[in-house]
Amino acid sequence: MSKAVIFFAPGLEECEGLLCVDILRRAGVEVTIAAVGGSEMVRSARGVSVVADALAEEVDYPSYDAAILPGGLPGVDNLKADPTVRTVCTRFAAAGKLVAAICAAPTALAEFGVLRGKKATVYPGMEDALTAAGAEDTGLPLTIDGNIVTGEALGAAIPFALALAGRLAGREAADRVKKGIVYSY
Repeated sequence: MSKAVIFFAPGLEECEGLLCVDILRRAGVEVTIAAVGGSEMVRSARGVSVVADALAEEVDYPSYDAAILPGGLPGVDNLKADPTVRTVCTRFAAAGKLVAAICAAPTALAEFGVLRGKKATVYPGMEDALTAAGAEDTGLPLTIDGNIVTGEALGAAIPFALALAGRLAGREAADRVKKGIVYSY
């Protein structure tokens, strides 16, 4: 069974984060919600509180296959400021492990140097952060370039999560989830 860690920081876009957790778990991926900011209780941008599975600094990352960053502000700023998130993303990318970010979160990957020479997408209006970091902005809802998966915004969260499920659990598992949630786009 594949394992993924998703970083929840105060101010995250809760729908992007929880949708990824839900779809990946439905596909059979073991998902750990890792809290950034020193508390397992993470409050989202819209005031939804989520209890994480662990603190980010306490997770044993070598056993994981993927790292995922949801968007949201100021959540993405909190992700950028966290040394554990930076280290995990850069090490995973260098090792060829799956690294994924949606909405504003690709700007964190850009800042970490993970997107240099890659195609990626980001929330509209934030494209300069990608191009300044040496990435090619596609402007698409979903972009996959090798081991890097990026999504444009909440509207792309289902295809983003299904793409991650396909990579981590196999196309058959992702298709089963897609059918089960009656997603037909």
